Amino acid sequence: MQIHGLFKGCRRLLIFGLVSALAGGLAVRADDLSAAWLAEHYTKFEYRIPMRDGVRLFTRVYVPKEDSQAWPILLTRTPYACKPYGPDNYTDPAGSFATLARDRFILVTQDVRGRFGSQGEFIHVRPYRPDKGPRDTDESTDAWDTIDWLVKHVPGNNGCVGLFGISYPGFYTAMGMIDSHPALKAASPQAPIADWFMGDDLHHHGAFFLAQNFAFFYWFAQRPEDPLHEEIKGFHFGTPDGYDFFLRMGPLGNSDTLLLKGRAPAWTEFLEHPTYDAYWQARNLRPHLKNIRCAVMTVGGWYDAEDLFGPLETYRWTERQNPGITNLLVMGPWAHGEWGRGTGERLGPIHFRAKTAEFYREKIELPFFRHFLKGDTNFTPVEAHIFETGTCRWRRFDTWPPADAVPRTLYLRAGGALAFTPPGETDGAFDEFVSDPAKPVPYSNTPSTDYPRHYPLEDQRFVATRPDVLVYETDPLAEDLTLVGPLRATLWVATTGTDADWIVKLVDVYPGNYPDPEPNPAGLRLGGYQQLVRGEVFRGKFRNSFEQPEPFTPGQVTKVEFTLQDICHTFRAGHRVMVQVQSSWFPLVDRNPQTFVNIPTARPEDFQKATHRVYRSATQASALAVNVLPGPAAHDAP
Repeated sequence: MQIHGLFKGCRRLLIFGLVSALAGGLAVRADDLSAAWLAEHYTKFEYRIPMRDGVRLFTRVYVPKEDSQAWPILLTRTPYACKPYGPDNYTDPAGSFATLARDRFILVTQDVRGRFGSQGEFIHVRPYRPDKGPRDTDESTDAWDTIDWLVKHVPGNNGCVGLFGISYPGFYTAMGMIDSHPALKAASPQAPIADWFMGDDLHHHGAFFLAQNFAFFYWFAQRPEDPLHEEIKGFHFGTPDGYDFFLRMGPLGNSDTLLLKGRAPAWTEFLEHPTYDAYWQARNLRPHLKNIRCAVMTVGGWYDAEDLFGPLETYRWTERQNPGITNLLVMGPWAHGEWGRGTGERLGPIHFRAKTAEFYREKIELPFFRHFLKGDTNFTPVEAHIFETGTCRWRRFDTWPPADAVPRTLYLRAGGALAFTPPGETDGAFDEFVSDPAKPVPYSNTPSTDYPRHYPLEDQRFVATRPDVLVYETDPLAEDLTLVGPLRATLWVATTGTDADWIVKLVDVYPGNYPDPEPNPAGLRLGGYQQLVRGEVFRGKFRNSFEQPEPFTPGQVTKVEFTLQDICHTFRAGHRVMVQVQSSWFPLVDRNPQTFVNIPTARPEDFQKATHRVYRSATQASALAVNVLPGPAAHDAP
């Protein structure tokens, strides 16, 4: 849900403007395309399209000047502004927009209702309305009305429409394909929001994601005097050290009362809903993904810190509730939205040995739209086009997860061991640590008031030696081990407190002689690198119900189970598989006081040290359930 150039302190604003000038209109120059090129090859129009309730939505349309044939329409709906405004002001094409512009589509971007040039009231993740009257609206009807108007009024269109967008525009894409307009032939929700309480952006399993959201929602709420032309200023932190900033902030409630001071009404609203109540349930998109009649290609990134849950869940629920349609999944080695811009060759110190983003745009995204909107027959749909990290290769699967994956379980063992064989210890075997909210475990070793984009694969050695992090690892692997699909953590735990967070991380430990990158100006040492493969948090009081939280009984052994999002990763021969368990991940996740209170209204005295135990006996076996893909592989993409 991003746009760049509005303020430097919030990386959440980076992606969408760089991904597609369709939505942001920012001057991001491609190597061979420019605003002058776009003006030479396209004519720009601006419309205010009426919705069924009379509200008019500002819509920007680029129509190819080449009129020897009719062209399909590609629509993006965005809350991030169609800048630059004015029929004679053209944007510099970049990323996906540049690739699509070269191939000739009618390129359309719309300000959603209540944002920038559009009338009406803006509502965050506006809920779908299943029972609508003739003038009732939601994002599905706004998309339907927009498509209907475009095919009837835009000159030179061939009657076929595609819908796509990344992050927040990905959510609008997913909403727009519900109850599909007959002209909508293809939709590609990319990093879409699916559920803001369970796994996207704001919460994961009820735990509030602080650092990656604070500055964004402050920025999003600002209203300059001239919103069509002024840039919006971001929150001034006064320091690059987010760990120190948010620790000094104190309890979560201070984020609003002392820092934002009501200047971000949505933030205040979020804190007023600390459980999975009707507010969040209405914003769960998944059950409404029905009556989809177009082809769908959902796209996500394995290292997307914001919306990894959304694309995987959108794909699954679309598949389940719309039998018979073309429904595809693409997952690559990307941070949030990076498939739509740049080369995708690396993230942080990890090199993927290929220009993965360029490959996606030219060999997957463009052929998808050409096939379903232009009738190009040189395209064979692939159910799941998946980049396998570790081996750095694209793979094709007929189902996701792959049907031939074998369920297995990695058990936490005595002495910090990790193995596929269950423990034999008698009841009562455990490891323990003291969790202190005054000294929470940091989630990144890179100073940031937002989040460093590479943290989902960052080296975990900086926390592995802390006494409040439990570490378990296998012996060096004799052969490659490929894990696919979701992971399932089962922890048998006890605490001296009445609440606790539980973070489980799956880590790939490189051998000690692993070569350093070249060139290596930062002096990185990859020998022994502990690459985060997947990490997830669960707020313990929700272990039985997200609607009705329950305290822990101090000292009582309790089972906590939760799902970590999918992976497709090969641990190479000579590497080790590691699991880390901890109870804080700060300031990515807000601090749990470790007393059973309403965290948004917690007081300083509510934050207490607690001793946590993780059990690993034959009858109380803490473990991570995985899916192992047999080799050798037979699904490789050419």
